[in-house]
Amino acid sequence: MSTKYVESFLQEAHSIIDAIDASTVDRMVEGIAAIRNRGGRLFFIGVGGGAGHASHAVNDFRKIAGVECYTPTDNVSELTARINDDGWESSFSNWLRGSRLGSADGIFVFSVGGGDAQRNVSANIVAALRHAQDVGASIFGVVGRDGGYTAKVANACVVIRTASPDTVTAQTEGFQAVVWHLIVSHPALRASEMKWESLQQRSL
Repeated sequence: MSTKYVESFLQEAHSIIDAIDASTVDRMVEGIAAIRNRGGRLFFIGVGGGAGHASHAVNDFRKIAGVECYTPTDNVSELTARINDDGWESSFSNWLRGSRLGSADGIFVFSVGGGDAQRNVSANIVAALRHAQDVGASIFGVVGRDGGYTAKVANACVVIRTASPDTVTAQTEGFQAVVWHLIVSHPALRASEMKWESLQQRSL
């Protein structure tokens, strides 16, 4: 079995890590800490793999960082009712309206393309971002390719560089998890020790 693809994928991963802007990550940490300090909430949004990331991140940021977090994709009944009754494009933005998103809050996007209004890609993410802008909420994201609409309007956004057009989705979604775990474990945000780290400290 050839290891060429494996080696190439791992080499791409090295180049992606080297290209991540640490100062952007710092701004995201500062922005999320500010949301927590003012009693705001953080809403994670994504579709496909991004929806799975959103659910996982809600758990981590609530449990580890003590940030009040939610995602519309955790409630399949409400989400599908909104899609059925109002349409896909407004499904996230109307959910955020129902949650009374305001200037004290923030939204955090996981998306490969970041949303593209002109080509009607991830239109519900674009609509959610526009609503966040309208109410003055903070915007963060970890996205791929050129960052799309998310990168254009975010307060801070990590764009995962394209190392190869053949692995854009795989590398972006993989590194989205790396970046949010970096953020949630940052000393400026971490409010509770994680289980295995706390066990290790007790054994020392």
